[in-house]
Amino acid sequence: MFVAVVVLLALTLQMVIEGAPRLTGQFFLNFPSRKPEQAGILSAWVGSALVMLVTAFAAVPLGVASGIYLEEYARKNWLSALIEINVTNLAGVPSIVYGLLALGLFVYQFNLGQSIISAGLTLALLILPVVIVTTREALRAIPNHLREAAYALGASKWQMIWDHILPYSFGSILTGVIIGLSRAIGETAPVITIGALAFIAFLPESPFKAEFPYISFTWLQSPFTVMPIQMFNWVSRPQAEFQLNAAATGTVLIAMTLAMNGIAIYLRYRFRKGIKW
Repeated sequence: MFVAVVVLLALTLQMVIEGAPRLTGQFFLNFPSRKPEQAGILSAWVGSALVMLVTAFAAVPLGVASGIYLEEYARKNWLSALIEINVTNLAGVPSIVYGLLALGLFVYQFNLGQSIISAGLTLALLILPVVIVTTREALRAIPNHLREAAYALGASKWQMIWDHILPYSFGSILTGVIIGLSRAIGETAPVITIGALAFIAFLPESPFKAEFPYISFTWLQSPFTVMPIQMFNWVSRPQAEFQLNAAATGTVLIAMTLAMNGIAIYLRYRFRKGIKW
């Protein structure tokens, strides 16, 4: 484990050193270009942000609600055991399988096309088992005497869950959600499978409008790219300057992932610090 960590840190450090000179304001505000010195990641990081927004809105409510139902409401019989085994196994399925599933379901069956909403729903399926398992483990860690105390005071089952169980388990649930999203932001195979573009020099339509109803959802149907694909595109080119752009993109991606995991650790610490059994 020590050798693996040292090698990973060495490779990451080399990538950061190579890509640091390209990390300027223009790099974040320029579109991809045939000229490496003018190329940027504007469409890539905007696409990643919008895809993650759809992923969070689709996976978090459904995953948390499913975890609560399976742990607190579902009867403990062979059916619930079968569902639990399948959810656990789905957490280890290769991401390319989710891409093939989304290609047939979202792109062709539901006619959503090669769009942001297809990518967001695909990554939501990818992290959904992680959110469900994390939610169940967080709820399972709450001592039963807290539930019994709530029932003793006349609380209903939902009042017990909403007012007592969820506040105590919120830190752990949030940690699992952020870790799942940090995994999704670096995935490449599923979004390539559903048709993400390797080169895109425009942004989706703005979600806000000047006239009523002031909100537009047409951006959900826009073509997109994400940072891992942009990085892969530059790595595949022979020019050394594009390799520096890829290193800079990888540095940004790692920084975003570390930031998300750091936020998860901080929030878990803050929530657990205030818990007194």
